[in-house]
Amino acid sequence: MTLAAMLAPQARRDPLAAARWITKENPSVAVALRDAVVAAAVRIGKHPRIGALRTELAPQSIRFLVVSGFPHVIVYDTGREPPLILRVLHGARELPELLRDL
Repeated sequence: MTLAAMLAPQARRDPLAAARWITKENPSVAVALRDAVVAAAVRIGKHPRIGALRTELAPQSIRFLVVSGFPHVIVYDTGREPPLILRVLHGARELPELLRDL
């Protein structure tokens, strides 16, 4: 199973958009974000229940994992095998609005 199989289309676009924005100020931080997201995705694949439940934001099959060293959160569905990463979002964004359609 490849990492790409675990990423929904929007979850592929989210970190790329963040990296493009970060690259303007610090390209090495953009690379570090990418690496941290990949590492977190691998951890999710091995340990799907590692993330936190946020039932006020999403159904119980959806979990949230903070990206180590960054203010980003990975939103993923444990109801799928392998878990499906739905979004990679900056924690300061309006999560209820962005996750409304889960």
